Amino acid sequence: MTVRNGQGQHDGGGRRLPGSSAVALSAAYDTALLDLDGVVYAGGEAIPYAVEALGVAREGGMHLAYVTNNALRTPEEVATHLTDLGVPAVAGDVVTSAQAVARLIAEEVPPGSRVLVVGGEGLRVALRERGLVPVESADFEPAAVVQGYGGPDLPWGRFAEAAYAVQRGVPWYASNTDLTIPGARGIGPGNGAAVEVVRIASGGRAEPKVAGKPLPPMHRETVLRTGAARPLVVGDRLDTDIEGAFNGGVDSLLVLTGVTDVAQLLTAVPEHRPTYVAADLRGLLVGQPEVVEGAGGVVACGAWRASVSGGELVLEAASEVGADVMDGVRALCGAAWSAAGDGVCGADAGKALASLGW
Repeated sequence: MTVRNGQGQHDGGGRRLPGSSAVALSAAYDTALLDLDGVVYAGGEAIPYAVEALGVAREGGMHLAYVTNNALRTPEEVATHLTDLGVPAVAGDVVTSAQAVARLIAEEVPPGSRVLVVGGEGLRVALRERGLVPVESADFEPAAVVQGYGGPDLPWGRFAEAAYAVQRGVPWYASNTDLTIPGARGIGPGNGAAVEVVRIASGGRAEPKVAGKPLPPMHRETVLRTGAARPLVVGDRLDTDIEGAFNGGVDSLLVLTGVTDVAQLLTAVPEHRPTYVAADLRGLLVGQPEVVEGAGGVVACGAWRASVSGGELVLEAASEVGADVMDGVRALCGAAWSAAGDGVCGADAGKALASLGW
């Protein structure tokens, strides 16, 4: 079993070409650290092919762990939801940003401290597990205030309580700062948007300590709870999932079923460049073809050849036979990232993406 270029092909600290694997990713890595929203489900419903692909990966011996920045639900609730969708899971398979931020707070305040909570039950349960006492008002003299995604029905007054506490100098924490969250009807505001509300209301006097992806507390929590030896981060967001993998020094797979599209992928900064890219979770069940840079900056993958010429990304298929669209995406990534180096590729990708149907 070999993974080719999974950890290599970097230039100046950032990935220059997508990696490749001679075997299925589910065989190359022992544990998949899977994001949920936009990867396994959206708006509570399973994403196409997710249930079947995860079933095959699990039967082949891959450990599946579900790592989410969404602090709304408890691990038990998440596991039940996954099981109902056809993805068998138990609470121990789920790692949430609520757990990560609760550990962070518990390490910095005295045992039994009150914590003002702006969020859902998942956050309250995680705090209690660390011996902390959730409270609802800034007048209860909390030792900390913490924000986590509370769902669309979170009362507006909860933000006011957080702002009052922050104004008084109470240490401020956030489970995560994702500005958006995908749902069945589209992309909605996430916990990061709620954090901005409190920041504005408190006059910008403080900054929260953040636990969730892409920051180290979440990676630490995940490693502690899963014991993964050869993990593969699987996500749909460049600024959380992929950057979190980069910060943790592990490989990553971006699936195009959530918030990131191919145009955004091509302009990714080094820390946002995934090791692998696939259309959906079926990408776990196959290897990844080699992406090779040749003379003149021409990057090849499968039947496709990509380059930057005259300020434009150019993509050509050497043959219509076997011209896999995702290989075209990988070739474009290689050309764009190689041309950009440690910066952002500014070449126009419009025509190249249109030729792939994106």
